[in-house]
Amino acid sequence: MNTQSPPTPLLQVTDLRVHLHTHQGAVDAVRGIDFTLHRGETLGLVGESGCGKSLTALALMGLLPDAAQASGSILLDGQELVGLDDRALCRLRGNRIGMVFQEPMTALNPVHRIGDQVAEPLRLHRGLGRAAARREALALLERVGIADAARRLDAYPHQFSGGQRQRITIAMALACGPDLLIADEPTTALDVTVQRQILELLAGLVAERGMALILISHDLGVIAQSVARTLVMYGGTVVESGPTRAVFGAMAHPYTQGLFAARPRLGTARVAGERLPTIAGSVPDLADLPAGCPFAGRCPRTMAACHAALPPAVALGASHEARCIRLGEP
Repeated sequence: MNTQSPPTPLLQVTDLRVHLHTHQGAVDAVRGIDFTLHRGETLGLVGESGCGKSLTALALMGLLPDAAQASGSILLDGQELVGLDDRALCRLRGNRIGMVFQEPMTALNPVHRIGDQVAEPLRLHRGLGRAAARREALALLERVGIADAARRLDAYPHQFSGGQRQRITIAMALACGPDLLIADEPTTALDVTVQRQILELLAGLVAERGMALILISHDLGVIAQSVARTLVMYGGTVVESGPTRAVFGAMAHPYTQGLFAARPRLGTARVAGERLPTIAGSVPDLADLPAGCPFAGRCPRTMAACHAALPPAVALGASHEARCIRLGEP
């Protein structure tokens, strides 16, 4: 008889909320996010810009702006991160948690050589001397595919292409061997070929190092090919979640359906002048979310009850659920 308990999740997020302090008072911009992530697992956050994906990532990193505050629970290997002081969070960031940002030129210091920037977390968190940190920085740059890395250690960020700069930020995020890597729209500004190379690099590094990955994107194709589980976010809320294949196959929530309907399809004949389908209306302001379903009003199936309260999550299958009071209707 096997009495072994299941492994402890690397990351366990429970009822995560982000409170924004506005001139109208405190409001919840992220409402009740729940998920777990084990080592080696991959999770995607997908949705339109302004739906709360990046705010969720900043909460996980302890990098929320001054006007925002997190509540709920974020457990990293059993250690509570919500309410942790800045000094303790600094010991985790760049060490146990790495982050790759959307625009590498804002993540890289334009006046510092890239070798020094990649070496900085090694010196800060691992206490390496300058020479040892430089050797490891070189190995990291070679691993992420920077050609002729030894010669380019003393180059500056502007001397690299966009794809190369993103590889450098990945090297920085991986320097101390983090348990968790958060990649926030890491391929948005890159062409399709470079985008694929970056995604393949991330997948290879996750498999090689056994770390967990949270990938944030508005691109359904990127999410489909990169992660095993997906959270569809809208209005600061997870409206559908589950295994990526199940979520993308069922498209149970009207918002998920709208995202897929608005996606361009290669190889499909189009009538001249025909416009792609769009989701009517606009994303609600995270500082002024409605009391009910955040998609009410934009949703073609809206009824009065949708405006009253946030719908509970409805189980649809193994680890697959969605928030819609009209689920199951014909």
